Parts: sequence; C-alpha cells; structure tokens
Amino acid sequence: MSERVPAPGDLALIEALVNTLDLEAGTDELDTVDGRARFGLAEGETESARELRESLRATLLAHAGHPPHRETTPLGELLVRAPLLVVIDPHDGSAHLGPADGDPLLSRVASAIARSLAEGTWPRLKACEAPTCHWAYYDRSPAGRGRWCSMAVCGARAKMRRYRAK
Repeated sequence: MSERVPAPGDLALIEALVNTLDLEAGTDELDTVDGRARFGLAEGETESARELRESLRATLLAHAGHPPHRETTPLGELLVRAPLLVVIDPHDGSAHLGPADGDPLLSRVASAIARSLAEGTWPRLKACEAPTCHWAYYDRSPAGRGRWCSMAVCGARAKMRRYRAK
C-alpha cells in the first residue's frame, strides 16, 4: 500500500511481517507457501506468526498514538519466549543481541527490536491510522508525527472525510 522507503536495518523484517496482511484487499501472504518461506515458516507455524504479526501491529499503532485494532496477546508476553544472546564479532569485537534457541522468527523479531531500541529507531516504526489499512511504515518525518502509510492514499482519504464532514 505504501510508497514509502522500507524501514532501515532490522526493522525491515518487522515491517514486512506486519504488511503480510492487506486489510483492504483481504489477502494474507502467510496463506501462501512463498509468503511463509519469506520468513522461514513451516505451514504449522502460521498461526503463531499471525499472533506475532497482530501483536506487532497493535504496538506499532501505539507508537502512532492509536488504540489497538483488536484484542491481541501483548507483544512482551510473546517476546519472553525468545531469549537473546550477546554475540561478539571475533574480528572487530563489536557486540549485538542475536537470536538464541526457539522460534527463529520470534527470535529474529526480538533481536530486531533490541537492536532498534539501541539505535533509537524503534518508536519510528508505526502503523497507519486508517482502519482499513493499518499498514506498517517507518516514519521519517522530522518531527516523527506521521499518521498514514501514504499521504496520497490514506492521508488524502482522511483529509477528504474531514473536509466533507465540515
């Protein structure tokens, strides 16, 4: 839906996962073999991936100052099952948090969140306020107050609705 540039670094994984569901079209990429393969999921892991996706969406809506789209498992409750390890690069001594055992997708998401927290980018990953969209996007606006995934589509629709209501 969005014409925006993808989220930076590891946040691109989270953005891509949230955007596997197109609310307007009613399609879910996780229903397809290719869609699941993109995230390294077996068919039996689809429901847990959907639960993670919707918990992420609720969190990204909160980043944008919006209430959850529906009741979901709190993201923190899911991430507690994804232990992380401190990984030290033997060549340059740099360190980062990396996935440990367990669910590979959940661990990769937890690692991406931890890294983006350290970089200060986590709060800029948001979900569009449009109820028929809720597409994930990275807010690159100077003030960090973006509300829509696309000004040309969701933003224009919201502004037109407000105008007509007057």
